[in-house]
Amino acid sequence: MHELHPISRRHLDAMSGDLGIFQHAIGSRPDPAHGYCVDDVARALEVDLLHARGLGWTAVAESVRRGLRFLEEAFDAPSGRFMNFRSVGGEWIGGPGSNDSLGRAMLALGETIAGAPDARIIEAAENLFGRALPAAGKVTSPRAQASVVLACAAVGRAGAVNGSSDERDLMLGAAASATMRGMATGLHARFLDFARPGWPWPEATLTYENALLPRALIVAGHRLGAEAMLRIGLQVLDWLIDVQTAPKGHLSPIGNGWWPRNGTKSQFDQQPIEATALLLAAEAAYAATADPRYVGAMEQAYGWFLGANDLRRRIADPARGAGRDGLTASGVNTNEGAESTLMWLMAAEHIRAIRSQHPGARAAGTPRRVGSTRGRFAIAAAAVAAPAAAASPGAAAASAR
Repeated sequence: MHELHPISRRHLDAMSGDLGIFQHAIGSRPDPAHGYCVDDVARALEVDLLHARGLGWTAVAESVRRGLRFLEEAFDAPSGRFMNFRSVGGEWIGGPGSNDSLGRAMLALGETIAGAPDARIIEAAENLFGRALPAAGKVTSPRAQASVVLACAAVGRAGAVNGSSDERDLMLGAAASATMRGMATGLHARFLDFARPGWPWPEATLTYENALLPRALIVAGHRLGAEAMLRIGLQVLDWLIDVQTAPKGHLSPIGNGWWPRNGTKSQFDQQPIEATALLLAAEAAYAATADPRYVGAMEQAYGWFLGANDLRRRIADPARGAGRDGLTASGVNTNEGAESTLMWLMAAEHIRAIRSQHPGARAAGTPRRVGSTRGRFAIAAAAVAAPAAAASPGAAAASAR
């Protein structure tokens, strides 16, 4: 089992400008020329909330306020979406951002509503979440849909919403619940319609942040009591764990060349976002099933950052709280950009939490090669695909209720 390290925000602080966290770095130095983006500011907000658990609210409160202010200023009222790219001088570049950036902003707002201890910050996050929810509820790209599902699930567990008698809070909770159900049902239908034996995936190519999709199905299925949705999410996650586990038992994420169906899985460049997405999906699976092998998958993904990978090289520098930009065929990409650093910091805090909350699961959750159970994954893949021939989106929606 890999060592846990004390929280370090040294590199996070070094990467932060007046408005938020810079996107890119050259080595360990921030590269202000590329400015800021909503995607990374949103992720930094999530990391701040995680760090508040160990460092206390005072240590992160100003960073949280800065991140929330960035999202408020990014909101484009005419479209109901968020602009994404911002220069170092504060000017917005281009119009409303991508569907992914919208989903990531919503997820950060949802986590803020669920996790911030400051009533004023929660109120500001609720107001912005409510203004953006109508547009977010219309996105059709699967990763954005998955982020919105997770955002709405976070609002659903928020005490500030659930425990409130305020009409605005009740309306926000109801709207978030309806959006989560509708989007999760649509995502479930996408899997049923597209999956085939041996390829239980709703796209022709596995690309980036893949485990985000089954994570959303697992969280929504568990929350809604939708057994079919939960089952598909778990089966697809099992498949992703299987196809990304090397013969020696370590994580070998799909590289940046992707993996087309009936094609060859790209080995490099491996990205930190893939390891953390898998870790978070496994955490959701453990919460839904209490199966300790998902803790093993979390530990496997965490280990990838610390040298348990194809090249036996460290991706993270825990002492500075930095994450390097990926694993290439020739070694580690030594640039320490925002996404990579935030993925390391996020992974470390979720491992810290799972070890603290479920110490009994740790021993049984040792990472292991799943080749001995490959038949189970083949059956799972077929089970995902089996209903596809007969299931229309409407039928899938009915099965998810």
